[in-house]
Amino acid sequence: MQQAQQIIGKRTPAEIAHDDEVVAGLEMGLPIEAVLANAAQKHPSEALQWDHNSISDIASHYSYLKEHARILKMMQSKKPR
Repeated sequence: MQQAQQIIGKRTPAEIAHDDEVVAGLEMGLPIEAVLANAAQKHPSEALQWDHNSISDIASHYSYLKEHARILKMMQSKKPR
């Protein structure tokens, strides 16, 4: 978990909301460009600037966040109640 937190870094609530929006769109199977445009409309202060040279790195970052979120959900569901 500590390594994941180092990779993700500290995020503000607005950054988390933007990232969650992007991850949700990716989970629905939408392309990264469409997801980023949608997230930018909902969270304009956190909108990312990207181009065709940087989109691959951005997609990789959000792929990591998507997997991180999936693992967290799985861990939470296995916690004893």
